[in-house]
Amino acid sequence: MDNRFEHFTLDIFNISRYWNKLATEEMKKYGLRGTHALYLLMLDSYEGEITAARLADLCQRDKADVSRAIADFQKKEILEPYDGPRYRVTPKLTPRGRALADQLRARAAVALDLAGQGITDEMRENMYHCLDLIASNMRGICEEGLMKQ
Repeated sequence: MDNRFEHFTLDIFNISRYWNKLATEEMKKYGLRGTHALYLLMLDSYEGEITAARLADLCQRDKADVSRAIADFQKKEILEPYDGPRYRVTPKLTPRGRALADQLRARAAVALDLAGQGITDEMRENMYHCLDLIASNMRGICEEGLMKQ
């Protein structure tokens, strides 16, 4: 495969672009931004176990963006209110926040089912295994530097 770099890069960019477009459209219904979708689902998955700083790390986002999202979630009564530094507290979803996360997770499942038409369970398992390996290898290359490889 001669154009491996182009093929891989364009596919990753297109998947990301279309996923972000879907997330943005979905989150507009709630007066939120598309990036808030991932934050909300991660908060739901790790509730009581994740700080805002860890959320930023997991989502590969800027801490300031996560802090703004948390403030937005509190204003919209998606998160329980709290005072003090946002990075050290473990945010807790309100019942409204949990319901929103459930709705969002259901909509994401529909999108993934539609996007994955024609992919068998075995293919999906292999795909995620390969993506995990690529991400891990890329992290190592970035940490060690490309020239050391």
